[in-house]
Amino acid sequence: MLKRTFDFIASLLGLVILSPVLLVVSLFVWVKLGRPVFFTQVRPGLHGEPFKMIKFRTMTNETDGNGNLLPNEKRMTSFGNFLRSSSLDELPELFNVLKGDMSLVGPRPLLMDYIPYFTDEQMQRHDVKPGITGWSQVNGRNAIGWDKKLYLDIWYVEKRSFWLDLKILFLTVKKVFKREGITHDGDVAMPRFDEYMQQKISE
Repeated sequence: MLKRTFDFIASLLGLVILSPVLLVVSLFVWVKLGRPVFFTQVRPGLHGEPFKMIKFRTMTNETDGNGNLLPNEKRMTSFGNFLRSSSLDELPELFNVLKGDMSLVGPRPLLMDYIPYFTDEQMQRHDVKPGITGWSQVNGRNAIGWDKKLYLDIWYVEKRSFWLDLKILFLTVKKVFKREGITHDGDVAMPRFDEYMQQKISE
């Protein structure tokens, strides 16, 4: 109850205080990347139940001659990279927190496609609501591999407390200003977990 009350009040205040920032970023996204301004995707929430997560889009919709989207690195612009490195693209998730689909702190919501590849232990990350930031985000973010990321998520679920959440929020602000762990081995995004697991199985 304390966590949900804190999430509701903090996300509401955040949306009010940051409304000018949200408006300015929306306008820049519209001008530089086009419409839609927001990127929405179905992600697993508490107990793996799907919800629609909202972010600012950071990539163009450029396609090849067959109509397929170009690789991430070719659709990422300098502006989109700035949004990611500054974490401004995550601000709309405050609406998810206000609604109750997410928490300020918790394991990051991944993709629905990954669920069949999780072990029973890794599925514990869905015993809590996903968060805008989390223990793995302040301990490496995208710069760490999948095994460590999921281990840190489970550690958080087992050790979670209100004071740990406050510590993570404080460390998140510090990490955002330092812009650490944005990319994985120079790639725009983490490699897909399902592809990572398939490779491990084939080895």
